Amino acid sequence: METETCTAVKGRPREFDVDTALAAALRVFWSKGYEGASLTDLTEAMGITRPSLYAAFGNKEALFRKALDLYEAEKLCYVGRALEAPTAREVAERMLQGGLEMQTSDCEPKGCLGVISAVACGAEAQSIRAEVVARGVAAHAAFVERFERAKEEGDLPDNISAEGLTRHLMAIMQGMAVQAGAGVSREELQNLIRTSLAMWPGK
Repeated sequence: METETCTAVKGRPREFDVDTALAAALRVFWSKGYEGASLTDLTEAMGITRPSLYAAFGNKEALFRKALDLYEAEKLCYVGRALEAPTAREVAERMLQGGLEMQTSDCEPKGCLGVISAVACGAEAQSIRAEVVARGVAAHAAFVERFERAKEEGDLPDNISAEGLTRHLMAIMQGMAVQAGAGVSREELQNLIRTSLAMWPGK
């Protein structure tokens, strides 16, 4: 009995590394936002032609979604660690410190990819805005659930709104991203974190 073998896909093999190209696309989107990143910007940064981009990633929207997946997996890994912290205050501290490290890195663009892309308002970007908003809603819900648990455990006062506290934390995160993009120093942002944690309710 003959064994089945996989047949090679016809056509020329890719002459570029997909992961490297995607990382380059992420940096373009991160720096310029979805609408601001042209196909020329993307292909030049990725070192590929438009046909190669379409063949490997689909259209610009599909490429952005893949870049957003990469962004969340690599750049926002501290979010998962924050949610696992034993106290609500440590959740906030891990989030703020993680955001600070990312925003002040010499290797990354400044600002938040989600914020940059969510404020896009052109017709082409509406589905992208919806995608970013949906992911943000899921993350928001995870923090609300975590802070509700903190209240049940007596770690947060009963009169504290888990919803309001989550929005407060996210507002600080977004504000820090905007300030970092405007050139505010690491020391000044660290002072913002210290002040925010000093005002944090509970332990």
